Amino acid sequence: MQAVLFYLAYPFVYLVASLPFGAMYRLSDFFYYVIRLTGYRRKVVLKNLRNSFPEKSEKEILSICESYYRYLCDLTLETFKTLKMSPEQAQYRCAFENPDWLKQLYEQKKSIIIVMGHYGNWEWAGPSFTLHTPYQLNVIYRPLSNPYFEKMLTGMRTKHGTKITPVKNTLRDMVANRNSITATAFVADQTATKRDAYWTTFLNQDTAVFTGPEKLAKKFGYTVVYMNVKRPKRGYYRVIPELMFDDPCSTADNEIMEAFTRRLEREILIDPTIWLWSHRRWKHKRKVNGTSVAEGPERI
Repeated sequence: MQAVLFYLAYPFVYLVASLPFGAMYRLSDFFYYVIRLTGYRRKVVLKNLRNSFPEKSEKEILSICESYYRYLCDLTLETFKTLKMSPEQAQYRCAFENPDWLKQLYEQKKSIIIVMGHYGNWEWAGPSFTLHTPYQLNVIYRPLSNPYFEKMLTGMRTKHGTKITPVKNTLRDMVANRNSITATAFVADQTATKRDAYWTTFLNQDTAVFTGPEKLAKKFGYTVVYMNVKRPKRGYYRVIPELMFDDPCSTADNEIMEAFTRRLEREILIDPTIWLWSHRRWKHKRKVNGTSVAEGPERI
């Protein structure tokens, strides 16, 4: 069945990847109306928005919701487009600001850990970083359960020289490459596991934060960099690295992940449309009488 689903879907993915950008965004406009009819995860999106912005009116919440669904259609087709994007298109569509301090870190042979959120087009941000800097980028990710789609997505993510590592192999990979100059990237706003959670407030809600990037930064002494993604207009992005902690070993417990959470939150408040609101970010609750309460299985 997994193979059948893939071979039914692949011609459409290939067609989208082959379209000119203008035609692709017109198709995205059509799919926006389709997704409105299906009501895809609408309850999840509205719940997340209402809890995150209690000060906003229902009219404002619904407006953000509709803008989000328009963007989700763009993001999905843009991800498919990666299949056939040239290096020139990748650099043009996702510009990269390469500050002097990042160049100096590389010249000093300092590896870095990148933390970013599901904000803007994180799939295009990877090739942009790889094509604009001398760092070997390694993105930590969770593999798909369907091996056919997993193989396709792996090819898309690595076509411009980026490497990817399943999350379960993160430590082993970093140890093996500790003598190389690397940039290890985490999309770090996913729900933390019960054994690896730092609890804080994020978007007005009690939130379990994944602490892996902080622990690895301290273990290896790698500089921590926040990767901000802006969308100045439809179909175009800017990736802006920000130096967070040059000496992570001198920070207090959870200081790095708290700073990351606050920085991502600030960006979401500026433009909430391009964060992944259909993600069940708040499925876990703090322990009550020794029991952790969850809302149900997570799907992204």
